[in-house]
Amino acid sequence: MIRAILLDIEGTTCPVDFVSQTLFPFAQKNLNAALMTRSSDAEIDALVDEAINEWLTDSDPTSQTMLSQTTQKPPSTKEVEEYLQHLIQSDRKSTALKELQGIIWKQGYLSGELISPLFSDVCKQLDHWKRKEITLAVYSSGSIQAQKLLYAHTSEGDLTGRFDHWFDTRTGPKLAHQSYTIIAQKLGVQSNQVLFISDHPGECDAAWQSGMNTVFCLREGNPHQDPGEHAVVQQLCDIDLEKINAAHNNQR
Repeated sequence: MIRAILLDIEGTTCPVDFVSQTLFPFAQKNLNAALMTRSSDAEIDALVDEAINEWLTDSDPTSQTMLSQTTQKPPSTKEVEEYLQHLIQSDRKSTALKELQGIIWKQGYLSGELISPLFSDVCKQLDHWKRKEITLAVYSSGSIQAQKLLYAHTSEGDLTGRFDHWFDTRTGPKLAHQSYTIIAQKLGVQSNQVLFISDHPGECDAAWQSGMNTVFCLREGNPHQDPGEHAVVQQLCDIDLEKINAAHNNQR
């Protein structure tokens, strides 16, 4: 019996190109201005220190070369910005960078420069599941702050109230099955009572390995087109929970 639904964002509830063509460029353009407030903003200062600690343990050859060429110990704010820009350009994950991006996006959302475009089926389906008293949760590589901002400023209004729990990579990597085990525990349900929906086959694989049910979301324009062994839908309203329950029982 499905008691909780865990949703990815990018490519699942929100178009991929909004993140890649709007959010990321906006954060990249405004990164310098945000970092320059370090001396007067304790949160920014702490995130710069976190980014430095990540850099010190980053085994990427380019990152190591950049670190060896720094002129200060610890690296200066300008050098940290260059490192973070390298992570952005190479599309690499960083918890500190995600938090900084969230702060920058907040400013954009509050100013009205950013509005999140959700797929047309999302709001209606979230309401349908809530009426069935299913726990709804988000699990995204973006920070929890960024997740809430995205859902608070959508073309359908503020949808944050539809969700009961929020998870990011501080819980664990999205490609590690242990992360999904932890999430099920925090949701207060068994893994086989959770349905995970994502556009990424590797994430679906990890969730399946933890015991969760999975659905691969194949939206138009998504970069991942091969669902592997996972059930496939093009819209959230296509999901049949009774069918998923039956399939899960037959395959386990």
